[in-house]
Amino acid sequence: MWRVTSVACLSLVAAALVGACEPPPRYDVLVRNGTLIDGTGAAPRTADLAVVADRIVAVGDLPERAEADLVLDADGLIVAPGFINMLSWATESLIEDGRAQSDVRQGVTLEVFGEGFSMGPLNDAMKQQLVERQGDIRYDVSWTTLGEYLEFLVERGVSPNVASFVGATTVRVHEVGYDDRPPTAEELERMKQLVARAMEEGALGVGSSLIYAPAFYSDTAELIELARIAAAYDGLYISHIRNEGNRLEEAVEELLEIAREADIPAEIYHLKAAGRENWSKLERVIERIEAARADGLEITADIYPYTAGATGLDAAMPPWVQEGGHDAWVERLNDPAVRRRVAREMTTRSDAWENLFLAAGAEGMLLVDFKNEALKPLTGRTLAEVAAERGLSPEETAIELVIEDDSRVGTIYFLMSEENVHRKAALPWVSFGSDEAAPSAEGVFLRSNPHPRAYGTFARAVGPFVRQHRLMPLEEAVRKLTSLPAETLGLVDRGRLAVGYKADLAIFDAARIQDHATYAEPHQYATGMVHVLVNGVPVLRHGEHTGALPGEVVRGPGWRGDDAAPEAGTD
Repeated sequence: MWRVTSVACLSLVAAALVGACEPPPRYDVLVRNGTLIDGTGAAPRTADLAVVADRIVAVGDLPERAEADLVLDADGLIVAPGFINMLSWATESLIEDGRAQSDVRQGVTLEVFGEGFSMGPLNDAMKQQLVERQGDIRYDVSWTTLGEYLEFLVERGVSPNVASFVGATTVRVHEVGYDDRPPTAEELERMKQLVARAMEEGALGVGSSLIYAPAFYSDTAELIELARIAAAYDGLYISHIRNEGNRLEEAVEELLEIAREADIPAEIYHLKAAGRENWSKLERVIERIEAARADGLEITADIYPYTAGATGLDAAMPPWVQEGGHDAWVERLNDPAVRRRVAREMTTRSDAWENLFLAAGAEGMLLVDFKNEALKPLTGRTLAEVAAERGLSPEETAIELVIEDDSRVGTIYFLMSEENVHRKAALPWVSFGSDEAAPSAEGVFLRSNPHPRAYGTFARAVGPFVRQHRLMPLEEAVRKLTSLPAETLGLVDRGRLAVGYKADLAIFDAARIQDHATYAEPHQYATGMVHVLVNGVPVLRHGEHTGALPGEVVRGPGWRGDDAAPEAGTD
């Protein structure tokens, strides 16, 4: 008996000695003692997390002996997957400044572009127009395809990852131009080929924005044909639907028809009921979407957590006057007879087009982005104020401003109810997108005012919406910013804290995360985000940007890389 016990004890001692001689586990990054919210909606838990290169390699109670080049003490902090911006317009701001500070300081690690317009494919005329229509940010167009543009951004250097839908409007302009007519059979075939190529380059699907000319000229059949191509590559159809106001319900039905006929998942960009008289329609729209989901259609939506939207004065004027593109629009507005007709239609209720002038009213239209130096002092004024100052009607003033600025004039429209915003935010199939650029609060960006959603969307979603408004638990808010959009986009290795997933991390103080941007003073960073990692590289440490630019192209399920290509969702 004694002998057996002695052997057993000696064996234990030997094992302990061998363990003591083994080198401690070593990682590139070790996050200690954080409260992990893994993105799935599961309850928070205290654990460590380890990263090697750009991947999460361990999650749990890691040995005290473990070592790392960088150890982050997350005691008292939330450790979550990096946030996904489902609707980003950082396409140009990232060219100017790849740090994407307004978003990175909120925990965003992936910017998703492509609301109807995408930065490729381009023909020579489109390249020229892209240069001519530039505002404060100036750049050369050295790419042709969408894939080349995304690679251009990464080669230039960006802090967040980037991905894009191919724009239905973009491929239409490529082949049809700005004419109000259906494409010929040959043109439609070339449009479909352009979508196919973009999908093989890694586009996430096809995106449309149907209130704007020339997208407004596309019929449902055309959109179904393009969506079918995206579906063949397991992509998504995503749409700023044809009407968010008087014909909101009909526009939702069109999206459902496209999803059904093309056999494709579909998402509604910034789901809203625009205009006070339409607020009551939201509940019926929610019921219709949930019925479609119950019938097997994969329908989702995204929102920004504000009662105002932002676009241009083009959304306040009828689409017919914009046929032929910007120059033709401005030329028509210089015709007194056309101006009278446009002014009359701007003030006349119609179901033929969505009229944001009537939906918001001149008092609810905030002018925020001009090209003309002489007009920049009007930044932050309402259309009603400028009209009174000029002694003109608001509609005449809007027409004058488009002509004088030779642009669509960036405008914020107050359209939604707070109650509806809260209702949408709590829906389990709704994610979040800023619908804005990702500026820094410095330099050229200060020459115009963005919507405050550029600086506050994601902090508001995990901060006030959880703490003050109690719309959802924190773990649900995180899910709606991480695994929900990742699954919607078909990304296989982002959006969760799990071994093998990309090390995109947002580490924040749940009690302090807060947006500060306002409509009057939008260039104010959110606070409470402590550390952010993109592909394992810290881009935010202790609340300050590190200057690192580790962002990659995130490609969709249809990517046809070389024979050694990684799985979908990786570079």
